[in-house]
Amino acid sequence: MMEVNQALEQVLGTVNRLPACGVPLLGALGNVAARDVLASVALPGFDNSAMDGYAVRAEDAARGAILSCVGEQAAGVRNVGLSLGKGEAVRIFTGGQIPVGADAVVMQEDVRLHDGGARVEVADDVELGQFIRRRGSDLCPGQVILRSGDVVNAARIGLLASQGRVQVDVVSDPVVAVLTTGNELVSPGVRLAEGQLYNSNAPMLEALVRAEGIAGVSASHCRDDKLDTVTCLKRLTTEADVVIVSGGVSVGDHDWVKPALEEVGLPPVFWRVRMKPGKPFLFAHGNVGGRERWVFGLPGNPVSSFVTFLLLVRPALRALRGLSLASDVVGVVTERLDNAGDRPLYVRGQYSHGSFAPVGLQRSDALFSLSLSDGLVRVEPGEVIPPGSKKAILM
Repeated sequence: MMEVNQALEQVLGTVNRLPACGVPLLGALGNVAARDVLASVALPGFDNSAMDGYAVRAEDAARGAILSCVGEQAAGVRNVGLSLGKGEAVRIFTGGQIPVGADAVVMQEDVRLHDGGARVEVADDVELGQFIRRRGSDLCPGQVILRSGDVVNAARIGLLASQGRVQVDVVSDPVVAVLTTGNELVSPGVRLAEGQLYNSNAPMLEALVRAEGIAGVSASHCRDDKLDTVTCLKRLTTEADVVIVSGGVSVGDHDWVKPALEEVGLPPVFWRVRMKPGKPFLFAHGNVGGRERWVFGLPGNPVSSFVTFLLLVRPALRALRGLSLASDVVGVVTERLDNAGDRPLYVRGQYSHGSFAPVGLQRSDALFSLSLSDGLVRVEPGEVIPPGSKKAILM
């Protein structure tokens, strides 16, 4: 059996960032920038007021000075030729362009009005440049506003929009297909017959992919039949960049994924990983239809599927999108953890306020306890972790 780190190294060794594509600005949310973007517009684009008040010359606006109001400047309107001279002020509103000759803004709360506003008395000290937002003080043309590899978030979309951009180049998302196998599985909503189970892996794995920000994911199902498995894999490896198969990857009489992949022309690169849960994990990689394809064969038990996805599939999806891999957090284990087995054990549990506590049954079929968990702690074979120990936790 291959060690987990060796398996991950082999998987990532096949992965290169997918090519760039242009998408509408809002469509870039959650995607990775494919190249650097430079600013073309200064922010602010002109000197403007940070407050409602009066634009003044600081040298004229000592406390107690009375100034003549000679005009008004609102945001979004440029009063061409509006200027002020000695002893004058201009009524100005937040975002309004600073008139020629002004070098400070007095807040409206810091003046007293006389003669119906025709004259204003300065009621507080004034500093040169106060409440003026200078052109380019936030951003100058030529500055890098988005770097290749940055995740496009809402603030960055706002920044790109401030530059007049309606499109951005991002790393293409992989098209992902989830394939579940098993004669015993039926879709939720169908009445169960004797010996049948609801297919929980398909929606769970699809949700895990969508949680990575990948919208192009679909799920399908095939019977425990070689011809059906071959047919499904031929179709999916033509349509999708990444195929995630759940079940049918072991050595039972009804496990057809390995021989089906060989028939499709994608023989497994490796099979079986030294871990619990998740030992019968399979990985295949190759070229189909002129494009690279990646196939991950996950065990059929839901916890095994979930854990192997986090450890070996999620890193590959992130690398394809140009994202960095997930980082562990460090937490204090609140209960004794031990592993009497011969494979590393990944204990499921809850991480809260710096502490980790195992939750419920640690079996590979225990979906309820998995639903209460949000982290994994690795326990080595023969290892005993006493309460109070600090351990890395994969979230």
